[in-house]
Amino acid sequence: MADLMVGLAIFALAMLPLAVSFSHEMRIVRASYWRAVALEVVDGEMEILAAGEWQAFADGKSGYAVKAPAATNLPPGRFEFTKSGNRLRLEWQPVERNGVGAVVREVMVK
Repeated sequence: MADLMVGLAIFALAMLPLAVSFSHEMRIVRASYWRAVALEVVDGEMEILAAGEWQAFADGKSGYAVKAPAATNLPPGRFEFTKSGNRLRLEWQPVERNGVGAVVREVMVK
């Protein structure tokens, strides 16, 4: 019985670093997924804006409502559109960092 208990203790000690490692990897993968989705949404919306939709906005910063269904997979955050002359900037800012920073795209239109 003592041998069994020692064996289980050694097994538990060996598995503990693996469990922590898997937990860390899950956070990294989740953050990478959220960043990829944010990049996809911002790139797609910027293409729409650059194609002519930007003309409907006045100069300055404003909130931007995205039309992409993939945006529902993002953590809480906000999209912000900035127009200054012919420079357009679309940015997604998460409420909490969660390993994901802001995603920004800027273009110059003619």
